[in-house]
Amino acid sequence: MSLTLFTSPIFADHLTPPGHPERVERFEVMQAVAAEFRKKGIAVEEPRAATEGEIGRVHAAEYIAMIKETAGRAVALDPDTFTSPHTWDAVTTAAGAAVSAVDHVLAGGTGARAFALVRPPGHHAEHAKAMGFCFFNSIAIAAAHARARGLSRVAIVDYDVHHGNGTQWSFYDDPSVLFVSSHQYPYYPGTGAAGDVGKGAGTGFTVNLPLSAGATDGDYEAAYTRVAIPVLEQFRPELVLISAGGTHTCALTTPPTRLFCWGSNAHGQLGTGGSNAIESVPVEVAGGLTFASVSAGADHTCAIEVSAVAYCWGRNDQGQLGIGTTDDASTPNARAIATKSGVCRSTPKGVAPACIWSNRSIP
Repeated sequence: MSLTLFTSPIFADHLTPPGHPERVERFEVMQAVAAEFRKKGIAVEEPRAATEGEIGRVHAAEYIAMIKETAGRAVALDPDTFTSPHTWDAVTTAAGAAVSAVDHVLAGGTGARAFALVRPPGHHAEHAKAMGFCFFNSIAIAAAHARARGLSRVAIVDYDVHHGNGTQWSFYDDPSVLFVSSHQYPYYPGTGAAGDVGKGAGTGFTVNLPLSAGATDGDYEAAYTRVAIPVLEQFRPELVLISAGGTHTCALTTPPTRLFCWGSNAHGQLGTGGSNAIESVPVEVAGGLTFASVSAGADHTCAIEVSAVAYCWGRNDQGQLGIGTTDDASTPNARAIATKSGVCRSTPKGVAPACIWSNRSIP
């Protein structure tokens, strides 16, 4: 698989006050990374700046104009977020790097990959608000660009320690963009509760995986292998965008491959499994258990506890996607059932859970 890195020396021109965490030294690290990529024969390209029209798919026109007016000046937008004379050039190029990454991947086809190594970051930036060192939401702009290019299903996975509030709100009512986030909770910016699952047509297409401070590698593995990956497989994205912390974005194509089913059987045992086709076939799963993979529109069981929160997810008998959570995971071997209201109730060992929350079908 090919990989192309998009970065620019212009990112050194965004300056912040002395002692600020998002400082120019980050660019020096980025340059060192780019140099190592070049040594390994990986292409490193200069991105173009995003147009105001591309940025405007995510941000309000008045807000874009306000950021543009700071060009040539140092302005404090909030206690954390500062412009410098060349910030406008840096933030438009950061967004452009993410857009360039999408264009590169779509031109390259299945297996093509791109890595946008940028600053300042973007995932906290909201529709008309800068915050958390962020001005324009590069990953959201990239997803909106992919949709404008004709893709029907785009997924964003954000694994920064901070929740990507701006990215979440950008697509909160949009079923064409799946947003999956693992993050410390509670923590800045205070969003990303497990019960935040989208609204309207987008209900069920926001998946928050809040983790407690001190979460281990095992917690992350459980969150991704038992929740995030099955959800992504079910969604069948045409493009996956990775929001990998405060300074970079990754894009890769993922063709539809497997339908996952996972959950507890009648003995309260947990397992996961998948099929290579969306049809009813037996699947061998973890622990020697066997579950039936389900046809589109069929019901299956699904539940898992992650960091003291029980999650349940799946389709009901009408093919509708549901996701729910409960904070009551204290019962030994408790699992969860999603109800039509989107709330999970704990079930004791020996009771098989089933997701029955009715929401919009995935196209």
